Amino acid sequence: MSAGTWSEFELIARLTAGLPSREEVVVGIGDDCAVLDTGGPRLLLLTCDSQVEGVHFTLHTSSPQEIGRKALAINLSDIAAMGGEPRYALVSLHIPRRCPLEVLEGIYSGLRQEAAAAQTLIIGGNVSGTGAAETLAIDITLLGESERGRVLTRAGARVGDTIFVTGYPGDSAAGLHSLLYPDHPYPPTACERLRAVHRVPRPRLAEGRLLSQLGPQIVTALIDVSDGLSGDLGHICERSGVGASIEVARLPLSTELQALAATLGRDPLAWALHGGEDYELLFTVAPGYEERVQARFAAAGAAPITPIGQITEAARGLRLRWPDGREEPLSVQSWDHFTTPGQARPT
Repeated sequence: MSAGTWSEFELIARLTAGLPSREEVVVGIGDDCAVLDTGGPRLLLLTCDSQVEGVHFTLHTSSPQEIGRKALAINLSDIAAMGGEPRYALVSLHIPRRCPLEVLEGIYSGLRQEAAAAQTLIIGGNVSGTGAAETLAIDITLLGESERGRVLTRAGARVGDTIFVTGYPGDSAAGLHSLLYPDHPYPPTACERLRAVHRVPRPRLAEGRLLSQLGPQIVTALIDVSDGLSGDLGHICERSGVGASIEVARLPLSTELQALAATLGRDPLAWALHGGEDYELLFTVAPGYEERVQARFAAAGAAPITPIGQITEAARGLRLRWPDGREEPLSVQSWDHFTTPGQARPT
């Protein structure tokens, strides 16, 4: 039996089943970061992620600097998804012999730029060759911190909570489509912004900190949208033991996304619900606190946030609610490294 016969998350569960833990592990496998209590005044957050040529990026559709920035940005987003602050990064490069030196220098230029913007230090890592393989890969481990009692996880959503999302999910997927199929006459201005969103995502660090400051009694669950809104909402529901209903009419669709979809004759909802790689924050808010959270975001000049649905009983599963009151199951069609057709997901 090969790894490809399992879904990504089934494989993780199988490989990690029965791993030992210790009392200092506050949050282990199954969230955006692991959380450790080392006895100091703050809790330690740890995450790692990889970018693989031909799966996450190509040098034909992104510059080396953009690739470097994105490689760190997606790790920063994991820290944001726990309400934390990034501190230190370890960077490993797996380099094929054919790789030009200027590509590696460009990637490191992007890494430096993203690290400086997030006040994060690159303090080490590793460099290795790939032997006969011709694939470049970037692997990053990121360490962050959070105050005690302020870490937000996927596991706290409760029935009656309101579901919010930052920004405009689906923009990255639309930008990727325009990169993969560049010959279509897309609206130039819309296409330029959507491609920029995809090539260099913006980790919502300030927004994650704001949510953390509100605390887990108000912000009950938090995740970043990496695999797609439907799939990442499913992760919250699974960890929290709840269901969810999304109001189709409330989904925030950017004007650029709608313009691109119109030129292609496509439904923009498919990108918004299942596209992935937006690195927006998806979170739930306890009843009665919605206006307070919205006011805090507005006062801070943070990213726009939109209430898009409600947490329901687990038995209801994931559902879409249309403006006419009709409901239907929300199927998860988000990215999976082992079951998504056409494996490549180039940047």
